[in-house]
This record gives sequence, structure tokens and C-alpha cells, in this order.
Amino acid sequence: MTDEGFQLIAITLYFIGMLLIGWFAYRRTSDLDDYMLAGRGLKPGVAALSAGASDMSGWLLMGLPGALYLTGLVEAWIAIGLLIGAWLNWTFVAPRLRSYTEVAKNSITIPSFLENRVRDRSHVLRIGASIVILAFFTFYVSSGFVAAGVFFESSFQVPYLAGMLLVAAITLVYTLFGGFLGATLTDVAQGLLMLAALVSVPIVTVIDMGGIGAVVDQVTALDPNHLNLIEGGTVAGIISAAAWGLGYFGQPHIIVRFMALRSPGEARRARTIGMGWMLLTTGGAVATGLIGFAYFATHPELTLSHPEAVFLQLSQIMFHPFVAGLVLAAVLAAIMSTVSSQLIVTSSALVEDLYTIVARRPVSDRRMVALGRAGVLVVAVVAGLIALDRTSSILELVGFAWAGFGAAFGPIILLSLFWKRLTAAGAVVGMVVGTVTVFIWGKLPIHEVIYELIPGFALALIAAVVVSLAMPRRAGAEADEIAAEFTAAAAAASRKGRIDA
Repeated sequence: MTDEGFQLIAITLYFIGMLLIGWFAYRRTSDLDDYMLAGRGLKPGVAALSAGASDMSGWLLMGLPGALYLTGLVEAWIAIGLLIGAWLNWTFVAPRLRSYTEVAKNSITIPSFLENRVRDRSHVLRIGASIVILAFFTFYVSSGFVAAGVFFESSFQVPYLAGMLLVAAITLVYTLFGGFLGATLTDVAQGLLMLAALVSVPIVTVIDMGGIGAVVDQVTALDPNHLNLIEGGTVAGIISAAAWGLGYFGQPHIIVRFMALRSPGEARRARTIGMGWMLLTTGGAVATGLIGFAYFATHPELTLSHPEAVFLQLSQIMFHPFVAGLVLAAVLAAIMSTVSSQLIVTSSALVEDLYTIVARRPVSDRRMVALGRAGVLVVAVVAGLIALDRTSSILELVGFAWAGFGAAFGPIILLSLFWKRLTAAGAVVGMVVGTVTVFIWGKLPIHEVIYELIPGFALALIAAVVVSLAMPRRAGAEADEIAAEFTAAAAAASRKGRIDA
């Protein structure tokens, strides 16, 4: 059998595994709470691995190693910023968001939580938040489809459209029927596959090269600054790279995992597991880029097709074709885990946050689940149509969307959880200012110097606080109810000890 045949067998087995997990989840999904939040029954390890896998797309296995290969350790500041942001997110946001969303009328989506938190009877905040989610995530999903098509085209010479449709169809099936639980359980399997690949490739390559010392000596001989965390970067560039961590507080597909935990107290265990996974995977990606730099320099007979392919080519050199196929599946896992999570969030925005407002009448659980599945299908179809144009700059929107979500939702999520005086007007203005700032800044030349997330986050935070203070909530029964919920959520979040312990 050819090497390509072994690799195709490995990827086929991976696809079958994802579909079986989706079927398992389908059998355990009966109402909308199950479909959108898995009945708030996620164990800490499941929530942690799911959040990590849905967070890290193909960038982790291809983009980051490629950047380290080309430029050196200075490119690791994005990973450092993400690690810090993820730790803060698990430590402070996770337990409070889990408790508060249950206290605030058992909110199962971010838009519904924000509306219930500030008692926005106009529905402006909920509708606006849903529109932001739909706009950014539709393009986010399409970028994943594009990556899948390019992956099959470059790895197996399969036509772009065929590869894209295959990955889109399989992801759609297990997400459509399995809902949040299906997306979450497949995330766990995909996260473990990514972990195994990102740990094994650099370790085996280092052994092949004669040990860590030999690798360091070779990298230093080729470029003395390649292992320097500062050299080659500017202050603004380093700050902008590290500032990616700010985006975590507002990413709907990540923080929704916090809402699905069994209890606020389990956030601490989930943080330990999640941060361990993230340290190993980002460390493996960084190491792969640096080790690959040394390996291909010492093997001039080998040609690296593209810096972002360093992880893939090292796996094919070091492992049996079947194992290399599993590594290739890890790249698909990174793409598909992110896409499935985004499909669920956009579906919830369509059904739970927009349809229920328009319908203005009670809807049965069976119908809501059916509508949720229809929402997944609609978003996937639109994203697929956008992805047909593979020459578009959709992939560039990933960083833009991360900034958009971080600035639009990050400040108001933090304020809603930790500042009692946030008002509906303050939340709406903060969300609009964050979104508009990112959009305008991202179109200006200065965005190449300062990442648009930084001004977007800062101005949104200031706007929300200023407007809330200028237009305070009137005293009365509603204000007392909001204050009581705030106190109850804080108490529930810290019930099992300090949340930052």
C-alpha cells in the first residue's frame, strides 16, 4: 500500500469516529437546554478540553510553527498572551459566568444573559449581540471550510471543492444532530489527538537530531537571535501580540463552555486541566517551529514546501504513513472542532435570541430543537457559499473576528460579572463602540502596528462605564432584584473557596 493510502485510512477512521460520537450525543439530546448547553452537565475535564479544542484552530498546528520557523522565538508572544488570557478567563470569568447565567433566569446564551443581567426590555442588547455573533461567526466558519479544502488539495491532490464539502458535511452532521454535546464530545477527542500530535512530533525529531543540545547549537549557529524572545520585535509589536489574550473574555464559543459546567466550583479543576493542555500544545507548536528550522537546515536534500507546512512535513518524515495520517487528522481536528463550536453558537443566536423575540409566543422544546438544527444548517450553507471563493481573504478575518468579539463582548462580560452598576444603555453603547472601533481601526494602516483589539477593548470599557454612570438605573424593585442576583451569583461562584485559589 502507498503512503497516501495509509494516510487516507487513518483520516477515514477519524471521520467515522466523529460521526459515531455525534450519534451518541444525538441519543442524549431531547430539549433545547440539552441542544444548546448539554443540560449544564459538563464534567471539568470535558469542558476544559472542549474549550481548548474549540479555541485553537489550524493556526496552532500550522500558523504558529510556521511563524517560529521564519522569524524565531519573538513570535511566541501571541502564545504567551493567549496563555495568560486563558488562565485569567478560567480563574475569574468561568465560575462567575456559570453561576450568574443560572441565577439570571437560567440564560443559555450570551445575548440572553446580557439582556437578563441588565433587564433590557427593549431587546436591543440581545438583538445587537446576536447580529454581531452571526456576522463574525459566519465568516469564521467559512474560513474553516476554506482551510479544509486547501488541506485536502495540498495533502492528497483532492479537488478543493470536494475536500471542502467533505469536511463541511461531516462536521455539519455531528453538529446538526448531536448539538452542543456532540460538538463538545468530538472536541474532547479532537483535543486529545491534537495534544498527541503536538507533543510527539517535536520529541521524535529532537531524538533524531541527537538531543536538545544539538538542536540548540544548530539553531544558534544558523541565527544567534532565533532563540531570543525580544530581538527582532518592536515594543508595539510585542504588546499587540500579547494583547491577543484580552480577546478571551469575549469569545462566545469559548465562554459558553463555562456556562455548561455542572457547577461553578468545578471551574478550578477545569482550569488545571485546560491550562495543562494549552501549555503542552502551544509549547509543542513553538518547539516544532524552532526544531524544524534546525532540521531542514541540516538536511538540504529535503525541501520544505511552505513554512506553515513544517509540522506536517516533519510528521511525514518521522513516522509511519499511518501515524502520519493521524497527525494529518489532528490538523482536521483543529479545524473541525472550532467550526462545530461556532455553528452551535450561531444557531443559538438565530433561534434562542432572534426567533423567540420575533415569535412572541411559547414554543415547544421539540420545535426549538428542530429550529436549532435548522439554524446550524442555514449558517453552514451560507458559510459554504462564501468559502466557494477560495481567492477571497476570508482567512485574514480570523484575527479580525477575534478582535471584534473581544472588544464587543469582553468589556461588557467583565462589567456584567464584576460591576453591579452596569446598565442596559452602558452595555449597548460599550458593545457598539467596541465593534465599530475594531472595524475602523482594522481598515487603517495603523492596525499593522497596534492590534485593533487594544483600542477596541479600551474604548468599549470606558464607554460602558461612562454611560452607565451618566444614565444610572432608577431605584426600585427591579434595581433591588438585579442587586440581589449580583450578590447571589458572587456567593455561588465562591461557595467552594476563593475562585482565584
